[in-house]
Amino acid sequence: MSCISTLSATPWGVNPSEELPGLRARLDRLVYHRGGSSLPMDKPHAFVYFITIQNGSDRTIELLGRKWVVEQDDGEREIIEGEKIVGETPRLSPGEAFTYNSYHVTGTNARVAGSFHGKDDEGRPIHVLLPPFDMMIPEPNGRG
Repeated sequence: MSCISTLSATPWGVNPSEELPGLRARLDRLVYHRGGSSLPMDKPHAFVYFITIQNGSDRTIELLGRKWVVEQDDGEREIIEGEKIVGETPRLSPGEAFTYNSYHVTGTNARVAGSFHGKDDEGRPIHVLLPPFDMMIPEPNGRG
């Protein structure tokens, strides 16, 4: 699995962000759904994921976006990145958490790694890594 590095742009160029100690992201739950006619023929499998980002640091932070790398069993690699997290830019004081859910559709098994980036209350760029997890399509007839 490739490592995700997080960079932030400034008017002076690109600066690496700090992986803030105490800031944690975790996968709480992953639910498989066979989508039927609601999903594309080449990606009939949906995985709904529930994620919590916990601010155990001593700084208030604001999350501004995310980057995910999805490595599929067929060799395809998909990079998903953008501003906001499900349309929000959560601001977390020390001890607070942000929980959300979203989904990903696929045609094969895949391994996912991610990161969330933002800034602390002094404007310094920060990020937190989401530990990699697997999206495994169940075998037909319960064989997997």
